[in-house]
Amino acid sequence: MNLQRLEIFRAVIRNDFNVSRAAQELRQSQPGLSRQLAILESEIGAPLFVRKGKRLAGLTGPGQEVHRLAARMLADADALRQVAVGYRNAERGTLVLATTHTQARYALPKVVQEFRETYPDVHLVLHQGSPYQVAEEVLEGKADLAIATEALYDYPELAVLPCYEWNRSVIAPTGHPILSTKQLTLQELARYPIVTYASSVTGRSQINAAFVAAGLSPNVVLSAIDADIIKTYVRLGLGVGIVATMAFSEEADAGLEARDASHLFPPSTTGVALRRGAYLKGYTYRFIELTSPALTRSVVDAAIFSEASPSSALPRSFDEA
Repeated sequence: MNLQRLEIFRAVIRNDFNVSRAAQELRQSQPGLSRQLAILESEIGAPLFVRKGKRLAGLTGPGQEVHRLAARMLADADALRQVAVGYRNAERGTLVLATTHTQARYALPKVVQEFRETYPDVHLVLHQGSPYQVAEEVLEGKADLAIATEALYDYPELAVLPCYEWNRSVIAPTGHPILSTKQLTLQELARYPIVTYASSVTGRSQINAAFVAAGLSPNVVLSAIDADIIKTYVRLGLGVGIVATMAFSEEADAGLEARDASHLFPPSTTGVALRRGAYLKGYTYRFIELTSPALTRSVVDAAIFSEASPSSALPRSFDEA
């Protein structure tokens, strides 16, 4: 299989199926690109594009599968090219991390700081997105690793290693009645409008499951992917907030108070996701280990070169990570 044809195939998709723009990006002629795409379809033995007249309008079923596999093959090819580079420049390079707002804002600053002290010549690139977006970035070779709580296990092409468990707190403006409740319960919480995370973000599924199990329908009046946004609207009196405990600080969040809610919701596990079979530079292993000391190089290799993600021991809380 000619890797150049796969590059052309992905360039066309990247340019919204516009062959002319793809040709400009690759600095090739449009007829030449069209010929290479025809050869690729002949090699695959199936049409890869949905066509409307002479225009490409999307991917067929086989085209979608080839797109997924092409991303992996091209990433593997790039990894092979990086092996020698990695040995020559063991402490130089670029590490691309895809993660969610909560992890980037609250969980990772100390990790990043220590990493930078150890590897000052490594350029760290931080991409933020939803859990599904960060997982896709790793699959497509746009990021070296992803750190998130939701969605990662939905991708069998990813090896996911558990980093740490964390839970939630209920926040409200100082003086709010829920802060003086003798015992915080789901029933008491459900009496108030709630501001919390959007679906499929930062453990929202565990919040939903807890209310459903109690036979309750919470009045979620606003949801967001950003804990800082949640706190802003709680300050405005829109409702009480449910946020990751790590996202609340008495010093930084003046005007708000928090109550522990770990007895109301099951803990969530943040994981690090890597593409199976990926070549990792030495400093990538070190970054992963900084997120959780249990994730040594041997543990990471066992995960990315095996068929199933490990459920190895992990710290009981974020504070232990």
